[in-house]
Amino acid sequence: MQNHRLAVRLDTSLESLLECKPRSGPGVLATLVATAGSTYRKPGARMLIMADGGICGLLSGGCLEADLKIHAEGVLDSGIPRAVEYDMRGPDDILFGIGAGCEGAMRVLLEPAGPGTPAASALAGAGRATRSGAATSLVAVHDSAELALGTYDAASLESPALTGSSTMLLDAAQRAVADAASRDLTFEAGGRRGRALVQFLAPPPHVLICGAGPDAEPLAGAAVALGWRVSVVDHRPAHAVARRFPGADVRCAGARDLHNTVRIEQCHAAVVMSHHLPSDVAYLRELADAGVPEYVGLLGPAARRQRIAQELGDTMQALRTRIRGPVGIDIGAITPEGIALSIVSQIHAWLAEFSHH
Repeated sequence: MQNHRLAVRLDTSLESLLECKPRSGPGVLATLVATAGSTYRKPGARMLIMADGGICGLLSGGCLEADLKIHAEGVLDSGIPRAVEYDMRGPDDILFGIGAGCEGAMRVLLEPAGPGTPAASALAGAGRATRSGAATSLVAVHDSAELALGTYDAASLESPALTGSSTMLLDAAQRAVADAASRDLTFEAGGRRGRALVQFLAPPPHVLICGAGPDAEPLAGAAVALGWRVSVVDHRPAHAVARRFPGADVRCAGARDLHNTVRIEQCHAAVVMSHHLPSDVAYLRELADAGVPEYVGLLGPAARRQRIAQELGDTMQALRTRIRGPVGIDIGAITPEGIALSIVSQIHAWLAEFSHH
């Protein structure tokens, strides 16, 4: 069994927004709902604009954010969502007073996102689902004379307030999950045409780190900083200490208990780095038997890998196309932090390659 079928999402801006707390008063959620030509971000990208002008996330390289803040002030004052458009293709770009020269067009949905708002509830619901390893979807209605513009999740689509169109929107949201694909949706409400972005949201990558030595700390930290889910397992109580790995799920367990400790079938990558040869052999044996994940990194020089291969015998055949050892991209890394960067970079590149297939 291969876990190439596991959908993965490298854009973890949703997780970043959920961690971002407004500094003063409510905020405005800006969602990129449609693009044409060359744009910095793609549909589904989001940013939070604070009441004090601060921002969390980006929709462009910084060329649109100042103008979006002005529109966000109007949304905060009125409490009414709105959609704004930017067309930066050709000489007409000067009409917007931006002069970005990005040669692309964007449509952005702006809506109140303070505590208790529909947008906040929808994002929180999606975040709970993806953090648990489940796929979900969000529907951003950005053009409708009958329905309130805004972001909806499955729970809010069942609201009586959306009577008449909720079934069609809910069906589209469920189909996005089934197809593992986002789509633009044109619908009718009250006999009038509307438009929405139906966004499929796969879980962020889940990385399993087998070994909790000092050099596992920067690796886990780098993965957590990217918004990835991280599980750290070690059989040594002195190493498996949760406070050493903020944001990660840390378990004290031996290799033979790996199946009962971590949901290996939901992991996209594993890195074996216990610095204890018998333990590394045992972890690799369990990963070989599991058949997943497809990416298995092994820390240490080529000679150590050869010795481990001899210990594994015929079991090594089950890892032959999956194992990367020495793990990481060769960037000349010397420090634990540099090595962590090389490993995370290799995992990121591999995930990006198979997620586009």
